[in-house]
Parts: sequence; structure tokens; C-alpha cells
Amino acid sequence: MDKIASFTIDHIRLQPGVYVSRRDTIGSEVITTFDLRMTSPNEEPVMNTAEVHTIEHLGATFLRNHPAYKDKTVYFGPMGCRTGFYLLLAGAYTSRDILPLVTQMYEFIRDFKGQVPGADPKDCGNYLDMNLGMANYLAKRYLEEVLYDIREERLVYPA
Repeated sequence: MDKIASFTIDHIRLQPGVYVSRRDTIGSEVITTFDLRMTSPNEEPVMNTAEVHTIEHLGATFLRNHPAYKDKTVYFGPMGCRTGFYLLLAGAYTSRDILPLVTQMYEFIRDFKGQVPGADPKDCGNYLDMNLGMANYLAKRYLEEVLYDIREERLVYPA
């Protein structure tokens, strides 16, 4: 069986960043998958499910309401390894193209206060598994340590 593309990335050298994971063509539409890597794989602790779940709810809400990207957003959700998130957008984009969007989204998550959208038993299958304080903290950390002054090597997967 062939190894899937995401398993060919060197996770020992991979650092937090914004990476194009793949581009797929479906019909005439290009879908770009981004790897929003928030923690260093196999070096730092992974994120707990409660904060990952909170970031997922807030990020999806932000993207689905964004004036320019709401109709281009295909998916936003966590990686199984809990070191980051996948963002799928309709269109052929580079990592640099979406930095303003990703930065705005993480600022929204960092600054969010109050009831997490969709954190209600009618709206979510695990609505109690939320941690807004940690989601705010992790968004702030990603902004300050990665996004605000991102280096070129944090935009392209390590060779």
C-alpha cells in the first residue's frame, strides 16, 4: 500500500508554521489543503482535546462568516495528532496568500470571550469538552511565536 503524502513529511524537523499540505483538483475546482501547525511534533506536548475542540468551533465560525472566504471554506478541523489544524479552501493558494486570513482567525480566537458558538447540547455531540481559556492562550502563542513574524522556512515543508 502506498504511503499517503502527509506521512512523507519529516515530522522530526517540522516546526510550527503555515504549510501547503496538498492541492487537489475536483472537476474544474482546485482545493488547497493547509497544515496550520501549532506545536512542534514529537517535541512539545500535544494540545488537549478541550482546547482543540474550542479552536475548531471558533475557527469554523470565523471562517464561515468571513466576507471573502465563507464561500471558499471547505473544511477547518483538527489533526488527529493534536499538533495543529487542517484548513481546506477552494482555490489555488500559497501559504503567504492566506497569512492575513489565518492571522485574523487566530486573533479572533485569542480575543474571544463568552459562550463558544455551538457549545450547546442541541448543536454539538460533546459540548462540555471545551476550554476557552486554553484556546485563547494557544492562539496568542501561535500569533506571537509564529504568525506575526513568520520566517520563510515556516511556510514550506522541510525537505
